[in-house]
Parts: sequence; C-alpha cells; structure tokens
Amino acid sequence: MTKIDMIEDKLLIKHSIQGKPKAQRALYEKYRSMWFMICLRYVQNREDALDILQNALVKIYSKLYQFDPQKGKFSTWSSKVVVNESIMFCRKKVKELGLGQLHEDALIYAKEEEKVELLSAQELTKLVQELPDGYRLVFNLNVVEGYTHKEISELLGISEGTSKSQLFKAKKLLKKKIQVLV
Repeated sequence: MTKIDMIEDKLLIKHSIQGKPKAQRALYEKYRSMWFMICLRYVQNREDALDILQNALVKIYSKLYQFDPQKGKFSTWSSKVVVNESIMFCRKKVKELGLGQLHEDALIYAKEEEKVELLSAQELTKLVQELPDGYRLVFNLNVVEGYTHKEISELLGISEGTSKSQLFKAKKLLKKKIQVLV
C-alpha cells in the first residue's frame, strides 16, 4: 500500500465517520472484493457470503471510530472484522445443524505438493469451499489465517483435540479431492 493509498484511506475513514455517504461508498468499493473473498473462504455459497459481508459491513462502519491508523492498516483491521463475522456465522450454522463429528474419509497417499501446484488459486478455493463446515472453518483459521489450535478452540468453543482432528480430516479430504482433479 502506497502512502497515497494510506492518506486516501485516512480521509475516507474520517468522512465515513462523519456520515458522508460518498466516502462510505468509496471505502466499500475499494475493499469489497477483498472482503467478499474472505467470506467465500468460510462458506460454500454466495448468498451466505453476502450475508456475512453485510453483517461485517455494519460492524466495520459502526466501529470505524475505533480504527487506529497508528496501530496498522485499515485493510488489516477490516479483514479481521470480516474474519470474525465469518467465524460467528459458521459457529452459529454448526450449532443450528448439530454438526459434531463428521464422517472419516479413506486415507490417500499422494504427492499432494506437486498436485496442488497444478491447481489454480480459484480451483483450490473452490475445493476448500466444498469441505464440510467444521473442517472448512478450522482449516481456514489455521492454514489461511494462522491461528493456533489453542486460539481456534477458544474462538469456536471446541477442544484443541477437536481442532487438530478436524484440520487433519480437512487436509485428508482435500488431498483426496486434489488427487481426483489432477
């Protein structure tokens, strides 16, 4: 991000806090693709992603005054809000559906690194979206967002063992899906 972008963000944020619709719209237009892609990492369909994004936008704009440019970039701060909203959505969905232990897939040994390189980012994202909810949530938090199993257990209200197990199963399932594609 250039210095001009940071100054532009600062002005857009200032005017958005003041309630100026054009500034709010410009901020949305600038970051909507990034925010939407974050949502899509956690859910399987556009409708759920749009629901998450809508809720995240309400939080972003209502808490915009809390953003401190001295502590980091707006893109990082707002992404964290979107990730947290995605987590809350998935946690609620898992509880509603009563998804506990998910079925165990057969173990497949393959050179997954070579096969992953042959897939585009879009294909890989689609495969992650196809994972069962619990697997996808833990996979995204650990692999994409960098959370530890302890942090995941606290965020989702599950044990560290469950987090590790779901990550293991997610990776196994991804390996299987990658093997079929390549």
